[in-house]
Amino acid sequence: MKTIIKTNFVKNLAFAALALISVSAFAQEEEESPKFSFSGSVDAYYRTNLTAPNGEDAIAPGSSFANLDGFALGMANVIAAYEGEKVGFVADLVFGPRGTDAIFASPMYSATGDILNQLYVYWNVSDDVTLTFGNFNTFLGYEVISPVANFNYSTSYLFSYGPFSHTGLKADFNLGSDWSAMLAVMNPTDLTELNGTGDYAVGAQLGYSGQFLNFLYSQGGFEVDYTGGFDVSEDFFLGINAAHFSMEDDGGSFTGVALYPQLATSENFTIGLRGEYFMETDFFGAIGASDPEGDSSVFAVTLTGSATIGDLILKPEIRLDSASEDAFIDNDMDPTGSLASVLFAAIYSF
Repeated sequence: MKTIIKTNFVKNLAFAALALISVSAFAQEEEESPKFSFSGSVDAYYRTNLTAPNGEDAIAPGSSFANLDGFALGMANVIAAYEGEKVGFVADLVFGPRGTDAIFASPMYSATGDILNQLYVYWNVSDDVTLTFGNFNTFLGYEVISPVANFNYSTSYLFSYGPFSHTGLKADFNLGSDWSAMLAVMNPTDLTELNGTGDYAVGAQLGYSGQFLNFLYSQGGFEVDYTGGFDVSEDFFLGINAAHFSMEDDGGSFTGVALYPQLATSENFTIGLRGEYFMETDFFGAIGASDPEGDSSVFAVTLTGSATIGDLILKPEIRLDSASEDAFIDNDMDPTGSLASVLFAAIYSF
């Protein structure tokens, strides 16, 4: 009898061990299995001028996106991604006015316009080195194309006149102790489907603990950009962006700085300000009006509230642009250097 009991005990123990091994192997296999994800966003907004005409004579700030009149569409953003242990891809598609503006130089093979915001593959060569090949959003600047990742719904002059995307090969390096670096060889700025020129752009980035110093040289234009931010307290964050761009042979330049203080007043509401000073020389053409020497500047203040309701974000916003030249018009259709506008945006992410 004791022998039988002992044998059954050994059998039960063996079965338990096998079960544990099977569960462990299954869990390990599940952890290491590739992951396919599907995400994106949709957004729409209402915008109106306070000190300038609306309707047929409507004007807008000289920055990108959120410039349409009345009830308007942003974009639908659909992102499919595959993440393997070593390799993966991202296919980022955009539809709508914001998406069209974001890929303005791309539609060469489609009568209706391209829909590719990003399309790239990557290889994790090691734990510290990743290679990315294809079309990817720019590494410069504080703001991005997707309204989900920006605090302010309208965008800055700095973002609008830096590059949006690049196509090429980049290598990201984890240097340890919160240091990182990146090197890239790419098509000229904004040429995201093919080269067509025989020229190439080079980019570099040095990062430390969330602060990034970026460099880009493309077709005679050089840009240096600092992007970063600090948690001043648990509820208060300060973002910073500063950049200078210049073309060779007096082809124009711009310099700007933007501060992004943001205060979380509750778990579901944050209020933030973007204060930006942007100047251009030699008829660069960003602001919309220049003095006889081609120089001008603009100071823009944007106050935004951000309320979260589940996956929905509501953003009321008021924006004041004040330029050194008469870059706008008033309600009497006379040239003026200032513009006040308001908007209300709704963004859903999934």
